[in-house]
Amino acid sequence: MERNSGNGKPLKRHHKKVCMFCADRAETIDYKDTAKLKKCLTERAKILPRRVTGTCAYHQRELTKAVKRARFVALLPYSAD
Repeated sequence: MERNSGNGKPLKRHHKKVCMFCADRAETIDYKDTAKLKKCLTERAKILPRRVTGTCAYHQRELTKAVKRARFVALLPYSAD
């Protein structure tokens, strides 16, 4: 018997997101790699949460540090205006 969501549609199965930094076997996240850092920012230059990006807790902390360093040396914007 197939389960449904109550409105006649079957439930969607979500696959677990894989950390993009673990998949690349990156030991550290380079703050100068702005292309990779921009993938983890919104259009308003906010850091995306783990549940959206799929990064692990360790790399999310490293990502936050790298984004803040890149902002400090003006490689990334603090806000999008």
